[in-house]
Amino acid sequence: MQPMVMQGCPYTLPRCHEWRAADQFHHSSSLRSTCPQPQVRAAATAPVPPQDGAGGSCLSPKLFNGSVGAAGPLEPPAMNLCWNEIKKKSHNLRARLEAFSDHSGKLQLPLQEIIDWLSQKDEELSAQLPLQGDVALVQQEKETHAAFMEDVKSRGPYIYSVLESAQAFLSQHPFEELEEPRSESKDTSPRQRIQNLSRFVWKQATVASELWEKLTARCVDQHRHIERTLEQLLEIQGAMEELSNTLTQAEGVRATWEPIGDLFIDSLPEHIQALKLFKEEFSPMKDGVKLVNDLAHQLAISDVHLSMENSRALEQINVRWKQLQVSVGERLKQLQDAHRDFGPGSQHFLSSSVQVPWERAISPNKVPYYINHQAQTTCWDHPKMTELYQTLADLNNIKFSAYRTAMKLRRVQKALRLDMVTLTTALEIFNEHDLQASEHVMDVVEVIHCLTALYERLEEERGILVNVPLCVDMSLNWLLNVFDSGRSGKMRALSFKTGIACLCGTEVKEKLQYLFSQVANSGSQCDQRHLGVLLHEAIQVPRQLGEVAAFGGSNVEPSVRSCFRFSTGKPVIEASQFLEWVNLEPQSMVWLAVLHRVTIAEQVKHQTKCSICRQCPIKGFRYRSLKQFNVDICQTCFLTGRASKGNKLHYPIMEYYTPTTSSENMRDFATTLKNKFRSKHYFSKHPQRGYLPVQSVLEADYSET
Repeated sequence: MQPMVMQGCPYTLPRCHEWRAADQFHHSSSLRSTCPQPQVRAAATAPVPPQDGAGGSCLSPKLFNGSVGAAGPLEPPAMNLCWNEIKKKSHNLRARLEAFSDHSGKLQLPLQEIIDWLSQKDEELSAQLPLQGDVALVQQEKETHAAFMEDVKSRGPYIYSVLESAQAFLSQHPFEELEEPRSESKDTSPRQRIQNLSRFVWKQATVASELWEKLTARCVDQHRHIERTLEQLLEIQGAMEELSNTLTQAEGVRATWEPIGDLFIDSLPEHIQALKLFKEEFSPMKDGVKLVNDLAHQLAISDVHLSMENSRALEQINVRWKQLQVSVGERLKQLQDAHRDFGPGSQHFLSSSVQVPWERAISPNKVPYYINHQAQTTCWDHPKMTELYQTLADLNNIKFSAYRTAMKLRRVQKALRLDMVTLTTALEIFNEHDLQASEHVMDVVEVIHCLTALYERLEEERGILVNVPLCVDMSLNWLLNVFDSGRSGKMRALSFKTGIACLCGTEVKEKLQYLFSQVANSGSQCDQRHLGVLLHEAIQVPRQLGEVAAFGGSNVEPSVRSCFRFSTGKPVIEASQFLEWVNLEPQSMVWLAVLHRVTIAEQVKHQTKCSICRQCPIKGFRYRSLKQFNVDICQTCFLTGRASKGNKLHYPIMEYYTPTTSSENMRDFATTLKNKFRSKHYFSKHPQRGYLPVQSVLEADYSET
């Protein structure tokens, strides 16, 4: 029921305008029984009816037989009649005031009782909060609140009845709103007393109405709050039970896991896959755990905190879930580490390639590096590779770049045991590992797989014992130095195949044919761009040894243009034209041909004496002067520029890397005899190439820059 604000005209008491004394007449809490005799005069105007209509006029028209003067006195009968009328009205007013007081008193007591009862119920309703975070307690609270609402509901008709009575009373006895409240005193008029009583009833009715509306609204809100809380608690309880069962099953599976050390290496991939599937199966639990935690948070916002039992159950679920996640993550990492370290694609077997105090370590991108625990240093190069590079410094006294580079590569080739690998074997390994696409990018693991298969195949075919870990690690180290000096852990398949093909033990022509096929199209033709790619990959080999400047540097464009002179103006070149160009030993590729000659000359012995160091027989290269008779020089003396005392080596010179025959000796004798009669001007027409020590004619006093 809306608050009642009753306003209206003030209740006015009757007045007699004909009597001056009536203007000075005042009513008190009880009307006086007597009234003083006033001095009255005849009214100058017609009689005025009473304002409240509670009787006739004070003077009847019968009293006046004619006009009465303004100052003429009234006759005694008329004055007695007016006085009796006043006494009658005073009696009626007293009776009305007493009846009004009795009626308002009957309303004030019920209204106050209602106010007190509503206040008490409001306190009882507040005492029901906060709710406990337990299903049983909330259900009990729901029943209690239902009984509470029934009690409030049963009281409703009585409250409505009293409020309606108050409304009816106030409609009959309106009152004026006062700007400032007045205190009631003994001089208060009856009219003011009536208005004060009406105002008090209105205030009580307003308070009771507001309290009733507030209580009923709070009852409904609290009922909804209890229903919602009970629903959320039931959902939490059901979700926690389901999560607990699921976690129990997952923990049972976890209990069956075998230690990593007891697993077979071949079964590691299966265990990794099974663990990933297991992780996917229990991943929905993550949403369930998040749901119960969100529900608990929502309850806490509503000032509903889980009971001790439920809080403990939720905490256990969170702990068990976290432990399960951690255990799965740790086991998966252990399995993957074991598979990486001990599986088929692992590098663990390469750890035996170094000895104490060295340790082989692996960077995040799978590139190996080496730790010296004694010196407390790290480096990218294998300790054996470092020793190999130090021995290459002994060859720096060779004057001619092509031979210096070729002899360094020969030492690297033998250290890596690639001189025993044929190109046919290498191609089989390339095909087995799907390296046909030259643009394919290989990582370190792929390179290790190929190298391991290559050396294992070498061991099978040759029937020799090969230190596979050391050879694989050394070859990987060399390939990274040549094609991935920045240690990104990536290299193109073309780079890998170029490096292996250049150092394998196969005829140089066969190597060049294979390298050309890797950049040629389906018609065995190659354009300038792809030829430039091939020459760029090949030039990386001498570049790593610091010899690239003698072979034209890293710019291969001049070599590409030189090669395409054989294409007869076509935009592509064929394999035969490429081989024709390479047979001329161009500057960018001469080191590969010289490497082939160095390899053959190693096993050759010439039954003659070195004219400088007197070594006999001469091993390796043999150099014969074609201008002086009986002048033979060993490779060491010739390549280092050593000469006998007081003698200077005279050119031209012929190089032998195979045993000489009698026909070759006769040919050289004839050539020497012919050169005896040639002038120096003839030899000056044929300048020496700086990267080679010999050719058809060489200049005698040339020194390489």
